[in-house]
Amino acid sequence: MPHSPTTPSARTAAALSITALTCTYDTSGTPVHALRSVDLTVSAGTFIAIMGPSGSGKTTLLHCAAGLQLPTSGEVRLGDTRITGLDQKSLAKLRRVALGFVFQSFNLLPALTAVENIELPLRLEGLTPDRAATRDLLAKVGLQDRASHRPGQLSGGQQQRVAIARALIAAPAVIFADEPTGALDLRSAREVLELLRGLADGGQTIIMVTHDPAAAAYSDEVLFLADGRIVDRLPEPTARTVAVRMSTLLEEAEQSYSTGVAS
Repeated sequence: MPHSPTTPSARTAAALSITALTCTYDTSGTPVHALRSVDLTVSAGTFIAIMGPSGSGKTTLLHCAAGLQLPTSGEVRLGDTRITGLDQKSLAKLRRVALGFVFQSFNLLPALTAVENIELPLRLEGLTPDRAATRDLLAKVGLQDRASHRPGQLSGGQQQRVAIARALIAAPAVIFADEPTGALDLRSAREVLELLRGLADGGQTIIMVTHDPAAAAYSDEVLFLADGRIVDRLPEPTARTVAVRMSTLLEEAEQSYSTGVAS
């Protein structure tokens, strides 16, 4: 997908820095290594896609980076703020005001209107939203005529755009998106991806987990994970180059599994 990525000169600061990030689960006495000493720096104004086979650690990486999950060890910095080690109250505040998270399932409250859903993070923080600013956000995501509609009155694509506006309401440093088009039809998915691409072109930092090569092609760079490690990076991706690399990764994962079973 052709796009106009943010110019290198605009990417001078690190929006996200991850150092030696490790996450290990203990399942019935057997350790499962979801992440293995991952290092990653994401410059401000960059759109990064994260891909990998099932169980590669991509969602764990996203959740640890966003403060939704505590790693076993390592460090995560959001700008100059070290988020690993913060208590739950501080993490909750950080998630409301310093970063945005977009879920595949939208996570909108059905009883609230689009405007009320967007303003919810500010109200939870005890702040009085600027209604004019909220309506500007609705216009930015193309829903200026849906302000009073509740989620049940909106299409899937419209609900996801409300969720993106909610993620933007506090002007966060980074927006994390976990399979944001996974529940959408092709047209709605394209609209959401074009919105994310436009946000990145405007200087917003986007980090997205996806399984779809066509979705990843909207990014500036694709990171490929396997067995809890970043094993490859693909700048200026196309749907074809992403699909080829993913096919190779899947074959390698299947071979590794078969070898493990045989041994």
